Amino acid sequence: MADFIELERISKSFGLHKVVDELDLAIGKGEFVSLLGPSGSGKTTILMMVAGFIEPSGGEIRLDGNRIDHLPAFRRNMGVVFQNYALFPHMTVAENVAFPLLMRGAPRAEVAERVKRALDMVKLGQIRERKPAQLSGGQQQRVALTRALVFEPSVVLMDEPLGALDKQLREHMQFELRELHRRLGLTIIFVTHDQGEALTMSDRIAVFNAGRIEQLASPDAIYDRPQTRFVAEFIGETNLFAGKVEARDGDRARIRIDDGPLLEAMAPAGFEAGSDALVSIRPERIGLAETAGGGNAVPVKVLDTVYQGDHLRARVSGGGLEFVAKLARKSRAWPVGAEAFATFQPDECTVIRP
Repeated sequence: MADFIELERISKSFGLHKVVDELDLAIGKGEFVSLLGPSGSGKTTILMMVAGFIEPSGGEIRLDGNRIDHLPAFRRNMGVVFQNYALFPHMTVAENVAFPLLMRGAPRAEVAERVKRALDMVKLGQIRERKPAQLSGGQQQRVALTRALVFEPSVVLMDEPLGALDKQLREHMQFELRELHRRLGLTIIFVTHDQGEALTMSDRIAVFNAGRIEQLASPDAIYDRPQTRFVAEFIGETNLFAGKVEARDGDRARIRIDDGPLLEAMAPAGFEAGSDALVSIRPERIGLAETAGGGNAVPVKVLDTVYQGDHLRARVSGGGLEFVAKLARKSRAWPVGAEAFATFQPDECTVIRP
C-alpha cells in the first residue's frame, strides 16, 4: 500500500515541554489507523498538526506526496470530528451538514442534493429539521460525522468522537464507523485512549507514550506480540515474568525465570543466551489442569477465584510467581487451596525487553 499521509521527523514543543519528539508515521490511502495512548502522550497533538490547527515545531507533513504543513486548515481538504461534536446549536441537522459545502461555495441545488444523500446514508433523513438539542448522543455523533464527510474529504480525522457515549451506544457506533470506512474507502486517523475501541476498529494501531510511537502494527500483533513493556501493560492485561535467556532455537527462546521455572516463549531477534528478558503471557491464554501436559506447565496453588460473567478469574502462585489466569466460565471449579498446573503454549507468550 502506497503512503498517502506521511509525517517525517515531526516535533512539537510548548515552551520547554516537548510533546512530540521527531516522530515518523506513514498511512496508506483507505487505511484506518488509531492513535492510542494515555492522556498527554501526544496523540491529539499529532492529529491537530495533521488537521492544521497546530503548527509543528519541526519536520514535514505530506499528503499524497505534497507537503501540507505550511497550508491553513481550510485548504487541506480534511474532515474533522471532535469529541464534543461542535454542532451549531441554532442550526438544524440539515443546516449543520450543509455548512462546509456552503463555505466552499457549492451551488444551493447541489448542496441540497448532497445533504439529502449524506443524511440518508447514515439514516438521519427523517430528523433533518431538528436542532442538536433535540437529538440523542448517538444522533449528534452521526450528524458530526456526516458533516465531516459531506464535502468528500481526502482524510477524516477523529478526536475521541465516541468518548461521550454510553457503553452500549459506543459499541454500536464502532461497528457503524467500521461499515462506513469499508463502504466509502475512507482514510481515517482516529485518536482514542480506549484499547477495546482501537482493537475493534483499526487496520493498524500506533501506541503512543511520551510523544513517541512505542509500536505500530495490526491489532492482533499489538495484542499478541507486544514489543515493549509499555505496550504489553497498556493493551489489555498481561502477566510479566522476569528472567534470563538460557538458550535460543529459531524463533523461540528458553528463559529461566528469576528463582523460578524454565519457560519457552516466542522471541524476536536480539534475544540471545544471557539476555535479560520479560515473558509476557495474557491471562486468557493460561489454563489450569491436573496434569502438566505439553508446553509450559507451572505447578501452582489457587489463591482465589472470582466469577466475572463471561469468565472465571483465578489468582494463583507457584514457582516463585504470582499471576492471573482467566478461565472459561464453564471450566471445572478450582477451590481456594487446590493444587494444579498452570499451562500455556510457547507460541502464546512472547519475550520483551525489561
